[in-house]
Amino acid sequence: MNIIEIIEKKKQGKELSTEEVYFFVEGVTNEEIRDYQTSALLMAICLKGMSHRETYDLTMAMRYSGDVLNLSEIGRTVVDKHSTGGIGDKTTLIVEPVMACLGVPVAKMSGRGLGITGGTIDKLDSIPGFSSDVSDKDFIRLVKTVGMVDAAQTRNLAPADKKLYALRDVTATVDNLSLIASSIMSKKLASGADCIVLDVKCGSGAFMRDEESAKALAEEMIEIAVRAGKKCTAVVSDMNRPLGYTVGNALEVAEAVMFLAGVKQDLRLRELVITLCNEMYVLSDLYDEKSDVSSDDIRKQITECIDSGAAYKKFREFIKAQGGVLSFIDDLLAASTESYESGNSPIMLSDYDGYIEEIYYNDDDAAVIAKMDAETIGRLSLLLGAGRLRKEDEIDYGAGIVLNKVVGDYVEQGDLLATMYSKKKRSLTKAKRLFTEAVTYTDNEEFSSEDIIIDIIKR
Repeated sequence: MNIIEIIEKKKQGKELSTEEVYFFVEGVTNEEIRDYQTSALLMAICLKGMSHRETYDLTMAMRYSGDVLNLSEIGRTVVDKHSTGGIGDKTTLIVEPVMACLGVPVAKMSGRGLGITGGTIDKLDSIPGFSSDVSDKDFIRLVKTVGMVDAAQTRNLAPADKKLYALRDVTATVDNLSLIASSIMSKKLASGADCIVLDVKCGSGAFMRDEESAKALAEEMIEIAVRAGKKCTAVVSDMNRPLGYTVGNALEVAEAVMFLAGVKQDLRLRELVITLCNEMYVLSDLYDEKSDVSSDDIRKQITECIDSGAAYKKFREFIKAQGGVLSFIDDLLAASTESYESGNSPIMLSDYDGYIEEIYYNDDDAAVIAKMDAETIGRLSLLLGAGRLRKEDEIDYGAGIVLNKVVGDYVEQGDLLATMYSKKKRSLTKAKRLFTEAVTYTDNEEFSSEDIIIDIIKR
């Protein structure tokens, strides 16, 4: 068996054996297979595709290319949640403490942002003192004591995937269903959770642009999970516009704090949070123990956990347990509450040292915001410094945008639409132009906004 024969076989559209897939992944991990040979096979896979069995084998080979966490000593069904990435997606910051508050252990390894979509670890790292670098021992301890943990992916978690993705990124072989699904699921399975809920984003601000491809990706990942003996559900959600009122790391933390503290909640974000929490609960052993509980009962428990402030209390416990400075959270909440009650920008950064630009609606007539393109807003936040184009790029944790008006809101001349934060003064002019391009209006009185939940897929 050699890599040239494997490349030739896939080039002809033939199915690779399990042994051939594992040989390939081992060779990539050990650097015995050259990059140009790996790239050739990746392109052959993109052109000829992979079967469900091949995709599963690729996932498992990458999963076992490095460390695999064993969470059995927790003694409970552990649930993980993964998002395929979106603009303003801060749901993890809210979902995790809600589930921990309900008694469902959540063990999550998150990534950093790249391109226009942000990463959960970048948001958490914007909190002074917070440590996303957690040892395996502390990872399990935090799940046991706090009920949740969110850590950066370790260097030895699915290392083959890291090497393959680096090549896919520069050889135009990213957008293949099997390669996407195996990349995501290899890391999820290596993280050790028993059950996984996937939030598959769909729209202009997501990797999967249309419903058909988003559902296909969801089905492929569920297929992998089932073959691996894991419970898995996918929620397909809309990402044609930003999620919530903020885009940017510290700004999204501030919105999550506001949400959990009951100060201000975007209705679409709330619906997505409740839906994801409901699906996570159904996969847990709590649901097995209370088999007579209805969906309405579960949603009631979730909303009570949020509205009572219990989830906010759990969020603070989580931040403190991973070294975060709680006074920073207090300052964010105080500033957010004060500005919201005074009718100004819903969220303000505490002591932010940078430039601020406010955008006003200057059209002659009143109208309703009909569209706010998520991809354009994502490029805007990247321009302001909230994201990175390369993994080694530094980001400005305070940069981003606060949306004072969202899709469906009525606006008049002189209304404040958004506030942008950046340390790059020259970027503000271009960012303002991008924002103008992202927003369209309608005078249709019967205008109705799209639902956030597109579909729920399960086996």
